[in-house]
Amino acid sequence: MSIYDTLNEQQREAVFCTQGPLLLLAGAGSGKTRVLTHRICYLMEQGVNPYHILAITFTNKAAKEMRERVDSLVEFGSEHIWVSTFHSTCVRILRRHIDLLGYDNSFTIYDGDDQKSLIREICKRFNIDTKMLPERAIINSISSAKDEFMTPAEYETTYQYDFKKKKIADIYKEYQKQLKANNALDFDDLIFKTVELFQFHPEVLEKYQERFQYIMVDEYQDTNTLQFHLISMLARKYKNLCVVGDDDQSIYKFRGANVKNILNFEGQFPDATVIKLEQNYRSTKSILDAANGVIKNNQTRKDKALWTENVDGELIEFHQYGTEYEEAANIVQKIEELSAEGEPYKNMAILYRANAQSRVFEEKFMLKNIPYRIVGGTNFYQRKEVKDMICYLKVVNNGMDDLAAKRIINVPRRGIGATSIDKIQTYAMEQEIGFMDACFQAQEIETLKTAKKKVQKFGDVILGYRNYLEDHSLEELFQYILETTGYIKDLEQQETEEATARIENINELLNKVVSYEEEAEEPNLSELLEEIALVADIDNLEESDNKVVLMTMHSAKGLEFPNVFLCGMEDGVFPSYMTITSEDSEELEEERRLCYVGITRAKERLFLSAAKRRMMQGRTQFNKVSRFIDEIPKELLKVDRGINFSDKRPDHDIFSSSRNTKFRKPFQRRQLDLPKTESLDYKEGDSVNHIKFGVGKVTSIVSGGRDYEVTVDFEKAGQKKMFASFAKLKKV
Repeated sequence: MSIYDTLNEQQREAVFCTQGPLLLLAGAGSGKTRVLTHRICYLMEQGVNPYHILAITFTNKAAKEMRERVDSLVEFGSEHIWVSTFHSTCVRILRRHIDLLGYDNSFTIYDGDDQKSLIREICKRFNIDTKMLPERAIINSISSAKDEFMTPAEYETTYQYDFKKKKIADIYKEYQKQLKANNALDFDDLIFKTVELFQFHPEVLEKYQERFQYIMVDEYQDTNTLQFHLISMLARKYKNLCVVGDDDQSIYKFRGANVKNILNFEGQFPDATVIKLEQNYRSTKSILDAANGVIKNNQTRKDKALWTENVDGELIEFHQYGTEYEEAANIVQKIEELSAEGEPYKNMAILYRANAQSRVFEEKFMLKNIPYRIVGGTNFYQRKEVKDMICYLKVVNNGMDDLAAKRIINVPRRGIGATSIDKIQTYAMEQEIGFMDACFQAQEIETLKTAKKKVQKFGDVILGYRNYLEDHSLEELFQYILETTGYIKDLEQQETEEATARIENINELLNKVVSYEEEAEEPNLSELLEEIALVADIDNLEESDNKVVLMTMHSAKGLEFPNVFLCGMEDGVFPSYMTITSEDSEELEEERRLCYVGITRAKERLFLSAAKRRMMQGRTQFNKVSRFIDEIPKELLKVDRGINFSDKRPDHDIFSSSRNTKFRKPFQRRQLDLPKTESLDYKEGDSVNHIKFGVGKVTSIVSGGRDYEVTVDFEKAGQKKMFASFAKLKKV
């Protein structure tokens, strides 16, 4: 029996279609990884050299899984296939050729914290108030520019008449200048510089076009414009490009993902073959029918519908509770019941729209002593003690990394304060040298005075580590740094639980160093730091941990659980208030895709819940049941007594409780107390100011029962509809 006999008809068709562009529309749970790995195997059987195959995924976890599956299918030669993430692929290329762009090949990769530190320094130098223009907003703007392959000069030209954007353009220009001076790249640069390399050095592009004659890209719906350019350039010569994705699961617009990349694939590659993988192997029929019922309401999508040979399964439960605390208590109680029936905690996941929703669940879990894990908390590599040790390794590896050097120059304390660091930085800028080079020249820095010897000693310490590495392993270097800095000793003297936990984290980092050296063919410090920099939070989800998992729906993509709880299913929470009030239909469609992703994470049981009132931003809000619940066929739902479907479908007032007067009475008095339109600060025709949208003119005020729907024509943001109690409009 052939290994391909286990595939369904569409999967086999995809595996055997090896020449020319191919679009695989792979629905949730349709076995796309299986198809890709079997396709790689088939290519090799057809005589394709594994050296010519490139498979790109979005997470290290997915890449590792694909690598393991390929290795199990192919007897030999699979080690020559590149199976990696976009960023890892680009790092491998840049390590060999970035010198052509004026960088050293031992460049450092900056994470989010590093970016923020550098932006903060630049803002301080430019006298920019980060309360008015926050670092995160600046970083997001620069990232968006890079996603669109926009240089600082192009950004400046594009936004020359926008005062705020022009400031960001100045910061962007200086930011890139400092990155280069530090011989560092941020995550966006990894792809940006690779595209730039191919653009300005066609001989390098041709080399990799010849190398990668067969290219496969997973999760294609999540690619941004820059990633599209990269793939298009690589595939231009042989056109053997297979992209796999599902436009219904495109949920990362906020990160720059462009769903048009998959929707317009046939336009970019007119001779493309399109194959739909619609058979789902993950979920019950009820869960799939619910997902189909929701997603079919999107207009901008490829026509497809998931189906399964699995059992119908249990009905989807929907419960509406009084408050978010009742919601959390009842969900935790249900988890206890499932656990008592023998269901492991790790088989249960609570998914929510925003991270802040996790708090009430954490409180309940701690009271009940139920083990849980939050995905999306502080990344292991962002913890202070771990970051400190990584920065020591960074400075040993790349002496041009000013940020890393500044972080550890006084860690542990060496008597080198912030004033001394500023003096070293000033000298470095005057001499046009790096911060570490300035430390080596401490005796020449007149302003340092008594700190000269301390700074010089720090420089000698770093030189000593570099010399030590020449004759010792990475593990030995790490142990040597711990010993000579006294970092562990200082923590031990504190004799606190926190210090003990920090020591454990350092030992865990040591474990990483040891395991890396054991697995790497030719271990080196640059590659170790690269592995650490490219790790994603979701890659740390240990499936062996028997804990309930809490995460956002965005984080849950690519995962599956037997039992899933989707909470906060209310208009104003999910979809969010900003989405509801936006006139951009794409925003609501993205939220609906997110709901589709959340539903399809469930394999056996799905529980949906909402609260009638919820504390948000310090205020109690009364929300209708989410319109997404209304879009689920009602015969699939098991609902509470007292909650009735509205006769008006698909209006979004779907669960009318007005007939149950006892149920509604607590809220009626509050509704009657709302101010009348004549007592509002503004009326139709007035100019008002909104904290986000700025100044606009009120064109309409309509009573909506418990609130007033206000339509405002904003000068910059256009026309918006919003509730008066949320909008907090101020008359100009």
